Amino acid sequence: MSIKQLYSIFLLCTTQLLSSQELQVELVLNAELVNQTNQQIFTTLERSIKDFFSTQVWTSQSLKNEERIQCSFVINIKNYSADRFEGTLQIQSQRPAYGTNYSSPVFNFLDKDVQFIYQEFQPLFFNAATFDSNLVSLFGFYAYITLGLDAASFSPQGGDAYFEQAQRILNLAQNSGFRGWRQNEGNRNRFWLIDELQSNTFRPFQQALYIYHRKGIDQLSSDPLEAKKAIIEAIQELKQIYDRRPNAFLLQVFFDAKADEIVEIFRDGPEVDSQGLKSDLQQIAPFFNPKWRKIR
Repeated sequence: MSIKQLYSIFLLCTTQLLSSQELQVELVLNAELVNQTNQQIFTTLERSIKDFFSTQVWTSQSLKNEERIQCSFVINIKNYSADRFEGTLQIQSQRPAYGTNYSSPVFNFLDKDVQFIYQEFQPLFFNAATFDSNLVSLFGFYAYITLGLDAASFSPQGGDAYFEQAQRILNLAQNSGFRGWRQNEGNRNRFWLIDELQSNTFRPFQQALYIYHRKGIDQLSSDPLEAKKAIIEAIQELKQIYDRRPNAFLLQVFFDAKADEIVEIFRDGPEVDSQGLKSDLQQIAPFFNPKWRKIR
């Protein structure tokens, strides 16, 4: 696939798009795994979540429709009993490449520790100062993570204010009894995600996001050679993290979103010295080695 063909790809939403002030959310709720005779509760829950996202404002910004961040929340319910739900939440977001119709993936994360209590027809409200509902706290946390990653892709360290908001939500939720908010509940959960995003040790992550997108993705159509060089520079920023913390969570977060895109960019177009890039990628993200071998 050529770079021009890469740009022609556009993610078509197959479910209703929900427009809030900053996020354009594609919501999917799947309860097929639950052995429940009355499926109405899941229909009501889905409607409540859609209503929540359609009215919730996360920041003081006023954005045009085309400036809203495209993202999706896919909730898979695995267990339901006595108003308690358990399952997973897949969050994905993308941002437009300047001057094109192509959307570049920024965030692709599966939260396996989703638990919440919901009573049918219960309204969902977000209050930044209190913990009222684990479901709403989950949405708030990932909304600010999404906003932060998007902002970091446009300006150096642009995500800091949003990550601080996500940290506040985590602090309020830690004593709720629901999983995923605490340090001792795994090494790939919400606690570690926001911890690394705010740590000075992992500052190169935001710098890599900025270089990759503003100097790389946004320049691919006008100057593909320089864009490729910028993307290589961004990977070198991530190499700094690997050299300090080889098992850093944020490296997985980055490449879960970007692996396929990197391969497509370097499979075609102007040639660059990609041997160093391949070596870095094979070291930093060995899980994707079958993909890296396609880079020429």
